[in-house]
Amino acid sequence: MVSNFIYYLGAFALALGLLISVHEFGHFLVARLCGIKVLRFSLGFGKTLLSRQFGSDRTEWAIAVFPLGGYVKMLDEREGPVEPHELSRAFNRQTVWKRILVVVAGPLANLLLAVLLYWVLFMQGVDELRPILATAPANTVAAAAEIQDGETVRNINGKAIVSWQELRWELLQAAVNRATVTLETINRHQEISFRKIDTSRLEASDLESDLAAKLGLLLYRPAFKPVIGMVTPGSVAERAGLRAGDEFVAIDNRPVKSWADVTTTIRQSPGQSLNLRVKRNKLVNASGSFGIVEIRLTPAEIEEGGRKIGRIGIAVRDDPATRAELVINIRYTGLPAFGKAVTQTWDTSIFSLKMIGRMLTGNISWKNLSGPVTIADYAGQSAQLGLSYYLKFLALISISLGVLNLLPIPILDGGHLLYYIVEIIKGSPLSEKTMEIGQQIGLFLLVMLMVFAFYNDINRLVSG
Repeated sequence: MVSNFIYYLGAFALALGLLISVHEFGHFLVARLCGIKVLRFSLGFGKTLLSRQFGSDRTEWAIAVFPLGGYVKMLDEREGPVEPHELSRAFNRQTVWKRILVVVAGPLANLLLAVLLYWVLFMQGVDELRPILATAPANTVAAAAEIQDGETVRNINGKAIVSWQELRWELLQAAVNRATVTLETINRHQEISFRKIDTSRLEASDLESDLAAKLGLLLYRPAFKPVIGMVTPGSVAERAGLRAGDEFVAIDNRPVKSWADVTTTIRQSPGQSLNLRVKRNKLVNASGSFGIVEIRLTPAEIEEGGRKIGRIGIAVRDDPATRAELVINIRYTGLPAFGKAVTQTWDTSIFSLKMIGRMLTGNISWKNLSGPVTIADYAGQSAQLGLSYYLKFLALISISLGVLNLLPIPILDGGHLLYYIVEIIKGSPLSEKTMEIGQQIGLFLLVMLMVFAFYNDINRLVSG
C-alpha cells in the first residue's frame, strides 16, 4: 500500500512539475524575447527550498515549498525601485501588446504541449477499443433505437468513428447540448443501419457517470475465459492472495463459465463476503499453493452512477485472438498526425469552456470539478496502465491548465488579459486601486474554486 502511494505521488509530482514548468517557461521565454528582465523563475510558492542564479541577468531559478503553482517575477516599477538604465526593460514600461503576449504565453505553452503530446501519440500509434456495441438493455434510449449485438458504429452525424473513445467523446458533446445524434452502424452481415440516440432526457447527474451506459450503449464483450491477467497493487484482490494466472472455478459455490460471470457477481456484491474457488497452475513461492485454492474476500464499495458497486482490482488475461477482434491501433503519419493533434486539443479546449459555462449556469453539477487529490489518483492510474495512457493524461491536464488560466478572473492570466483589453479600449491603464480590488475578488473566486474541488475530492474518497 505504501509503495502504491509513493508511485501515485511520484506520477502526480512529475505531471505537476512538467506542466507548471512549461506554463511558466512560456511567460519567461516571451518576456525575454520582448526585452523584459526576469528576476526570478519559481516552481511553487512560499519558502525557497533550492535556488541558483544563471545568465547575464543573474535570473534566480528556484523551487519553493508549496508545489501547486509557480510564477515568473519580472522587473517592474510597481514592485520596487528600478535603476534608470533598466527602465526600458521593466514590464510596466512595455506596450500593452507586449504585455498581452507575455500573459498569453503561459496558457499557450500548455496548449502547445498538449498538441505535441497528442502528435507523438498519434504517430507512434494508440491501441483503442473498436466501437462495437452489445445488445441494448431494455427501457433504454439505445433499446428504443433497436441496437443489436455486434453492431459496429461507423460514424456519428456523418463524422467517422474508429474507436470506443471517439464514440464516448461525441456522445458527451451531444449530451452537453441535449442533442439527438444519428449513429451509422454495420452488423456482421454487412448490413448498414441508422440509429437515432436522443440525449435530451438525460439528467445533469448522468454526465458524472458512464454516459454511454446510461443511454444503453454498451461495449460488446465476447466470452473471455475467467483467468486473471493483472492484479492491481494494494487492491482487495492482492491483499486476499489472488494472483495473475488464477482461473475462477466458482464463486459462492456457483460455477463460473466466463469472465462476465466474475465481473457481474463482484459488481453486485459491494461489501459482501464472497468465497472464491480458483485454479492455480503454478507455485507462487516456496510456501505458496497450486491446484484448487479457496479465497475469501469482500469487494470494496464504489459509487458509480449513483449506486454502489463492488470492485476488487483485477483485470482479465489478454487473449490475442479476442484482442484482434476488439482492439484497433490508430496511427497517423507526420502531418496528418499533427492536424489530428491540433483538432483534438482545440475540441477539448472548447468543450472544457462549455462545461465551465454549464456549471456556472447550473446545467451541470459542480461535482465534475476535480482537485489535486483526484488528479493525483488519475496520474497514478494512467501511469500504471502504460506510457501512452500517462501521456494522454498529461495532454488533458495541460489543456485544462491552459483553459483555466485564460478565464477572465483577476489573479489568473485571463484576468490580466482582461485588464489590458480594457486598457486598449479605454486608452489608458486601469488605476492601481481598481486592479487591487480585482486581485482581491480574483483571489476569493480562486479560493472558492479550490474549496469546491477539495470538497469533491473528499466526497470521492469517502465514497471510494
